[in-house]
Amino acid sequence: MMRILIILLVALGAADAYAQEADLSTFLETAQVIVDRAVSQEVIASITLQSTSIQEIMIPAELEQKIRENVWIKSVIMTNEDTCVLGVVDMACVIINVERNPEDKGINAIQDSTKAIGDQYIDELNRALGTDAKFHSVFIHSGDASESLDTSGAIAGRNTISAVYTMLQEETGQMYARTADSMIANDIRGNGGFYGVALGLSAQENTKMAFSMIPMKDESLLQIKVTASYPGAANATRISPLEYFGTDELPRSGYFADRFYPLNSIVQVIVQSPEETSVSGISGDIAPSKTVDGEKIPIDVSANGWIFDPDEGQRIQGKYLFGVKKTVDKAELEFGLGGQDIWQYAVIGAIAAAATIAAVFYLRGYKSQ
Repeated sequence: MMRILIILLVALGAADAYAQEADLSTFLETAQVIVDRAVSQEVIASITLQSTSIQEIMIPAELEQKIRENVWIKSVIMTNEDTCVLGVVDMACVIINVERNPEDKGINAIQDSTKAIGDQYIDELNRALGTDAKFHSVFIHSGDASESLDTSGAIAGRNTISAVYTMLQEETGQMYARTADSMIANDIRGNGGFYGVALGLSAQENTKMAFSMIPMKDESLLQIKVTASYPGAANATRISPLEYFGTDELPRSGYFADRFYPLNSIVQVIVQSPEETSVSGISGDIAPSKTVDGEKIPIDVSANGWIFDPDEGQRIQGKYLFGVKKTVDKAELEFGLGGQDIWQYAVIGAIAAAATIAAVFYLRGYKSQ
């Protein structure tokens, strides 16, 4: 399930607390690791490039507007997942998800109206995505399917119907490179960052990718995501996030070099456990934070480090902020589960005495629903 990030920068005092003023870009790069000890016993690592600007993740403006203005369309997805929906095997898919029209009575009416909506856009989508997808079926999502897929409803869920178009399966490395070349702006592709790591990750055999478009009121949320799965790897007592991305260093994109964008590059780790556990033995820094409305937020976005919220229980979430740093290495991101208290090994960043900037996160994957 995908969540939308809205970051609110709130000035709490004097502007001269920082040498440079914090800003927010429409482009966001995130690296996420999910350690699932509770159900699948696997680790899932993904890198997502996200934007609300069609100049950064490029699709034709006319097509984006037409899809966004169709009140029935909830999302568009292209993916090479092995089973994009039930009944589709070993085929890549373009999926147009629509909200069920209450005037459609019976399965035949639902299927016909959903296919009619999808058929309006599939030719233009094929041209924009560089695909040749043909109609396969209409899939009616159930509430149970929504829960099992951990979806919000924007992608799939109750009252969501999918027009499914299929094409020949494509290796992730080839599909990601082709998609990036045609859809990611040169200024982003040429500036490394998480994109470069994602490109390398996509070459691994255990990876899949997806492009998604979620229409909103005045713009669309565009995402390109590559995901690697590591079955049976969830029982490690020491978590090294970059190990799952096949790199010893994670640099921020040079696309952000012209201004101070501290919240546009984020590393996130989620641990789900059947038993109580806790964060311990952090190798790097803990970012200074405060609790607002029950959620920890950074109080100095120029400081790098982890914010764990919560840091104990059956579900642990950690977000690493770069602050003014341009890169983070493997050792700085490592931490343990269980054992000594979190504070014993942590290097705690100093809290600015002057006014600071706070950030409130509302992102699926960044905030529990």
